[in-house]
Amino acid sequence: MPVEALSKRERDAERRATHHEADVVVVGAGVFGCAVAFALANQGRSVILLERWMHEPDRIVGELLQPGGVAALKKLGLEKCLEGIDAIPAYGYHVMYHGDDVVIPYPKVDGAGNVQAVRQPNRSEENGHANGHGEEKESSRRPEGRSFHHGRFIMQLRKACRGHPNITIFETTVTNTVQGEHTGHILGVQTRTAIDDGTKKDDYFFGQLTIIADGYDSKFRKQLIGRAPIVRSKFYALELIDCPLSPQGYGHVVIGKAFPVLLYQIGTHETRALIDVPQDLAAASPKAGGVRGYINDVVLPTLPDEVRPSFVAALADGRIPKSMPNSYLPPTRQTQHAGVLLLGDAYNMRHPLTGGGMTVAFNDVVLLADLLHPDRVPNLGDDVAVRDAMKTFHSRRKALTSIINVLAQALYSLFAAHDPQLKALQLGCFRYFQKGITDEPMGLMGGLIKRPTVLAYHFFTVAFLAIWLNTLAVCGHSLLGLWKLPLAVVDGVLILWKACVVFLPVVWTELV
Repeated sequence: MPVEALSKRERDAERRATHHEADVVVVGAGVFGCAVAFALANQGRSVILLERWMHEPDRIVGELLQPGGVAALKKLGLEKCLEGIDAIPAYGYHVMYHGDDVVIPYPKVDGAGNVQAVRQPNRSEENGHANGHGEEKESSRRPEGRSFHHGRFIMQLRKACRGHPNITIFETTVTNTVQGEHTGHILGVQTRTAIDDGTKKDDYFFGQLTIIADGYDSKFRKQLIGRAPIVRSKFYALELIDCPLSPQGYGHVVIGKAFPVLLYQIGTHETRALIDVPQDLAAASPKAGGVRGYINDVVLPTLPDEVRPSFVAALADGRIPKSMPNSYLPPTRQTQHAGVLLLGDAYNMRHPLTGGGMTVAFNDVVLLADLLHPDRVPNLGDDVAVRDAMKTFHSRRKALTSIINVLAQALYSLFAAHDPQLKALQLGCFRYFQKGITDEPMGLMGGLIKRPTVLAYHFFTVAFLAIWLNTLAVCGHSLLGLWKLPLAVVDGVLILWKACVVFLPVVWTELV
């Protein structure tokens, strides 16, 4: 490497260590923060990465990376972060619906990553794939996701950042932004850093651009975008040990009398169970025995017989399981605050039912790094250039993120159905999958298809299938049932209206 390059790198490192100055200050060494710090550092930017606690985090979501997220991780040069953490290949989903079930694998893609139409494999073929017994031909290979312990993955991302010569990491708690006295430009952040005697001192870090990615419970969201997440429910988590799940390598969604339950393997011996509990649910009230009472009395009977022993064992400690709010936060245009960007979960969230959060984050980083590349924006202190880049970012990310966000919100509404119309749509969705129409829907969920019109087509096709199934249920299969046809027509209108109410407002929020 040329001496000049080494000299500049050494000067940048000294400037970060001594003066706490860099091209970019990134707040939060989580999924988005680590990825964006690494991506910008790869472009030659000098980066300071701030994290309040560098120990392994213990979170109950952020454990599934869809195939589209794996592809984005490779583009960022971070694919090795999936190694050495006992990550489990993910092949798709297995939906259990009131005792019936269907396996929906990720679709086959061509060399360019485009989804190819293939027939739905039968169960014996699927089990062979899932258990690694039976080799697919090269031309029929399907992309895979990964599931894992969130904390282990985060530590690998931090390790990659720690080893990058253009990144310096500081363990410190960010308390405020630092604003220019006359211009209002955000110059960096103020922090509190622990020192050897156990006390804390004020610290300051400065950059041409500050990127804040402080997660779902962001302390800067109100200041920078002025929006609060919408929370409809919580996920309560259990870790099941040596739980027999078939087919292996699939995310299992249980739909029954309880609200949705997710089961997916996160290690050789560990399986995550996520139990959705809506706010103010009467069956989970203290009078009804609380969350544990709801799990024991309502959730447990809906689970497959082979899962129940592991579930009961995980509940044996007598404690309320760890929980996390299921939040929806639409994206906000970021052009009003010069010198700072709020991104990651602090900026945009969706219900974690479909496991799309990290896929959104990594694809956002790929796009952002491209738009802020030194060839496009040589100086990150150029507010006009950064503002223009963020306008483009807000527009271009919609091709993927609007799909994942709308799917998450719409499918949660269907899977947590609480009225006749939603239950009809829920049945329609399940029958749609049973008909083998899964390639494009799973391509959308997996972050492989970036065409929102495809999502709209499949959603409303499901709605019309639901109307047809309801009509058959109301009228029966004989001519005598025709006298009930007016009732079926009314039901059909209500089902279509409910589909519009579920789908269109979220689409509008995501696409404006």
